[in-house]
Amino acid sequence: MTLDETILIDWNVFTRARAELGAGFVRILGYFREDGVKSVAAIETAMRARNAAAMVIPAHTLKGEARQFGAEPLAILAERIEAIARDCVENRDTPDEALEDIVALRPLFEQTLAKLERESNPLVERRPTFGRRAN
Repeated sequence: MTLDETILIDWNVFTRARAELGAGFVRILGYFREDGVKSVAAIETAMRARNAAAMVIPAHTLKGEARQFGAEPLAILAERIEAIARDCVENRDTPDEALEDIVALRPLFEQTLAKLERESNPLVERRPTFGRRAN
């Protein structure tokens, strides 16, 4: 799953979340990092064990947290993994169908997180927008 880096984040959702979370934004982004790392690892471990039930909660968590920050491609991928896992649990099947998505999950998560953190870092120099000159 190769994505153009410009579409990893819906910046309108990101900006709204940043405004709503205020001073807690960086802390919540830190939780997203921690939870995301754990969720991706849990999904990969569950795939190796061919345990669909163990994929459901971490995929669901990742989906919701990604949407909170406007990381829609990541949320869509996590949602697809969650849906496959739920179907497999219901049908008592193995999650082999999710393998390709799970292989794509870690790189997408890492790329998305890097972009979110880069945008959230107060030390990063921002380029002026709308034709204004930097002072």
